[in-house]
Amino acid sequence: MNRDKREIRQSVLHTLSLLTQTDYQMQSSQMASSLYKEAYWQEAHCIALTISRFPEVDTIPIIHEAWKQGKQVVLPRIKQESKQMDFYLIHHFSQLEETVFGLKEPKPSEATIQTPTDIDLMIVPGVAYTMEGYRIGFGGGYYDRYLPSFHGTTVSLLFQEQLVSSLPIETHDQAISHLLVPGGVLK
Repeated sequence: MNRDKREIRQSVLHTLSLLTQTDYQMQSSQMASSLYKEAYWQEAHCIALTISRFPEVDTIPIIHEAWKQGKQVVLPRIKQESKQMDFYLIHHFSQLEETVFGLKEPKPSEATIQTPTDIDLMIVPGVAYTMEGYRIGFGGGYYDRYLPSFHGTTVSLLFQEQLVSSLPIETHDQAISHLLVPGGVLK
């Protein structure tokens, strides 16, 4: 019997909240190191990701590494009224502002909007995942609406606690191409 998405989301987020700061940082670092070894990272010129918040895998070091390697970094800005999001090219953190839900998003006046075809690699956030790459996010559906127009590579970084045996899958759900956990590559 499938549990509904809200129950799964609450259960996984509760389990993640029990991670110690030391485990959280160590495992985030292990996943980032694995990511940098992957061909899809090495070949990507433009990488989309988010500014994470605990208990999501820490993306700040990944952004710094992307800049260090000369890669472009694009971050999303959500449009609540249309439930859509756009990605903006940023060059430094001062181009961000705190917005709805306490998110740090690009200031449109200081960043350049990008199209889905500009992005090579998208690091997709989520709460729970199956081994097949299906996911549930935080409930806004923003990635569900964006991913059909994106044809690059998708990857998610997740703690082992985020893996579930099954999820309620809907027709619009798209599997993530690659999954990385602290121990390495799952998919």
